[in-house]
Formats: sequence, structure tokens, C-alpha cells
Amino acid sequence: MVGLLLFVIFVGVPFAEIYVLLQVGHAIGVLNTLGLLILVSMVGAWLAKQAGLGVLRRMQAAVRAGRVPGTELVDGFLVLLAGALMISPGFLTDIVAILLLLPPVRAGVRHSLRRYLAHRIEIL
Repeated sequence: MVGLLLFVIFVGVPFAEIYVLLQVGHAIGVLNTLGLLILVSMVGAWLAKQAGLGVLRRMQAAVRAGRVPGTELVDGFLVLLAGALMISPGFLTDIVAILLLLPPVRAGVRHSLRRYLAHRIEIL
């Protein structure tokens, strides 16, 4: 199962990104495609910074309140992942990154991730 996931990540995603880039380039032109990629990356980096600062403030507030910042740590990881996806060129990874920066989407992913990890811990 892990092998298939890694295959999809390292082989399938780049092929899908190239296909989408070619299609967009064909539809709007090469320079417009490059400009759009740069614009989306810049806006996404700004959004990731804002989301990261928000998570950091919530994490500090949790620590000040004497609470373990578990939710905030997972959110921080997801924002960091979104930032890393923004760095990689391509529209598909940018879409996933922007979705991860939306708090309701991030909450759903966080919930699924917690359930998955809890299940994995039970198996061990």
C-alpha cells in the first residue's frame, strides 16, 4: 500500500502536473501560464505566512493557558505542508495547498489524520 502511494506521489503527480501545465499553456499561452504560476505561488506564499502566524498565535495562547497545543501542532504541520506544496511548480499542488490553507478544510484533514493515526497506534 505504501509503495503504491509513493509511486503515485513521485510518478503520478509530476505527470499530472505536466499534463495540466501543457493544457493551460495551450489554452492561454506560455507566458500567461508562467505569469499565472508565479502569481498563484506569490499569493499562496502570503496566505501560508498568514495562516502560519495565526497557528503560531493560537499555539502560544494554548501554552499560556497551560494546555498542550495538539490541534495547533497538527495545523502547523498542515500549513507547513501547504507551504511546501506552494513551492513546487504546478497548478494541482497549488490547488491542494490553497485548500489546506482554508480552516474548514484543514479541520477536516486534521480530523481524518487523527483518526488514521489513532487506528495505526491501536494496531501496534
